[in-house]
Amino acid sequence: MSEFELIDRIRARAITRDDIVLGIGDDAAILRPPPSKQLVVTADTLNAGVHFPEATKPGDIGWKSLAVNLSDLAAMGAQPAWCTLSLSLPESDPEWLDGFIDGFLDLAARHDIALVGGDTTRGPLSIAVTAMGLVDNGSAVRRDGAKVGDDIWVTGTLGDAAAALQSLFAGAALDRALRMRLDRPAPRVAAGLRLVGLANSCIDVSDGLLADLGHICERSKVGAEVEISKLPASPSLQRFAPAMRIPWQAGGGDDYELCFTAAPRLRDEIRQALDFAETPGTRIGRIVAGTGVKALDAEGNEWQPPQAGYVHFA
Repeated sequence: MSEFELIDRIRARAITRDDIVLGIGDDAAILRPPPSKQLVVTADTLNAGVHFPEATKPGDIGWKSLAVNLSDLAAMGAQPAWCTLSLSLPESDPEWLDGFIDGFLDLAARHDIALVGGDTTRGPLSIAVTAMGLVDNGSAVRRDGAKVGDDIWVTGTLGDAAAALQSLFAGAALDRALRMRLDRPAPRVAAGLRLVGLANSCIDVSDGLLADLGHICERSKVGAEVEISKLPASPSLQRFAPAMRIPWQAGGGDDYELCFTAAPRLRDEIRQALDFAETPGTRIGRIVAGTGVKALDAEGNEWQPPQAGYVHFA
């Protein structure tokens, strides 16, 4: 297929919304944000061999390329609205493209986010997505709002994706539930929306819990203490490799859970909000005066992780 045949193939399957004035097919999209809302914009690029294994199924690549962007919107408490997609492909492969779009649009439909434009080009396999969401004026949850005394929470469980990736590297038998967490992470959009007005700060856990929590600390000019014995683990992870569980949970990355801080007096309201969002939540520590993140074992001693998280270009 030519470039424009690829675009037409994608456009034929994209959903639309009433707030799209002009979608795929022109030089740019025209969108109509509501007057009482602010626009939240995020962008991520996924490269083969860096963000997903080379042999990953195209549907899983499509899903994940949108999921990581939706996770960013979730961390801001934004309602997903529109996205763009830029594809660099080694060759024109209709079967691969259809599988990719299956995964991408499956997740898009679940969150009512419309694909409104993008680009296709020849080159190494790389996917760039820009996602846009909406928040009420001044209501976005940011990284710079953590306060001394806040509880630190995480949604869901940590470490599954890291365990799956290490298994692939080692050529070991792979638990299907762990592999699903790597290939098809579930962005916590519903939880992010429910946490607006409750959470003082929030970030999505993409590079590793301790590293990402460190970004909150840096922006908020505070420190953090994390109790590693409280890190929530799935049954699959606990069965798979008990000895490596904590390092993968603390610094493995690719979890796409939310890490947020909130006042202790709001614990009951937060539990209720997460229940409404059908999302588990766990308190794992507290915000303290100072700088940086300390991981503490069950006896209160500082624990040093093998790595705090993934660092590009390191």
